[in-house]
Amino acid sequence: MTSLYKLIAIDLDGTLLDDNKKVPEFNIEILNKLIDMGYEVVIATGRRYFSAKSFLKKINSHLVILANNGNIVRNSYDDKVLISKYMDKEAYLDLLYEANNLSLKGIVHVDLYNDGIDMIFELDEIEESHTKYIFEKDKRYLILPKNEVEKQDRILAVVYPGDYDIIYKFSNIIEKKYPKRYNSHVLEKIYSAEAMFEVMNPMGSKWKSLLEFAKTIGVKREEIICIGDDNNDLEMILNAGLGIAMKNSNDLVKKAANIVTKMDNNESGVGRVLADLLIN
Repeated sequence: MTSLYKLIAIDLDGTLLDDNKKVPEFNIEILNKLIDMGYEVVIATGRRYFSAKSFLKKINSHLVILANNGNIVRNSYDDKVLISKYMDKEAYLDLLYEANNLSLKGIVHVDLYNDGIDMIFELDEIEESHTKYIFEKDKRYLILPKNEVEKQDRILAVVYPGDYDIIYKFSNIIEKKYPKRYNSHVLEKIYSAEAMFEVMNPMGSKWKSLLEFAKTIGVKREEIICIGDDNNDLEMILNAGLGIAMKNSNDLVKKAANIVTKMDNNESGVGRVLADLLIN
């Protein structure tokens, strides 16, 4: 391997996955080649770890997965936790209080992987936009009354899907009333709602956790390639040695990137750009 780069971090939705939530065969072929060449391939996603791992069965190696936007990092070989960043309990309760004032119910992502639980929903009524998070096949969630939701700890993130205007209103309230208390962002390129507000530990982000992991294997910032498409990828695309935005990215991400792919996520854009840069 003679490249300037050693580590490639790749987002899932809108990036490695096509719109049918599949990894195109060409992407798999190229990632397997790059792994054989000695590159460290890392998955950096807002998805929970269990979900992210399920997409990677055709990759011929174990991978490090930065799940829940870097708040939990595991090795897919043995599910060992490498990095974890939980939300402070008081911050968690304040967030629930502010959401309740706007009649918003969040999906609470928890680190109870070994107990078979990834998400907590409030009992009263599950919002229509939340139902797309409920997967009958894995059943890795609990539906609890409000007082039990408030008792949870090991919180990785709380997400609020909903209408664009109300989600941005909530985002602005949190950012103005609690500056620097959380790391948060609004996603717009999602399938379950017009927008989704994600809130987490202030040190929880794809980029911060990626950089921590990279240091443990002797990889420098400038030796990292990051590929993504939405606002939760912005920090890593801005700070990586090479930041790549997908053709289907929003304008903010495209402006931050060094390269914009010629092909979108339905055309194996990840595989195409990596093959051009590192193989061909």
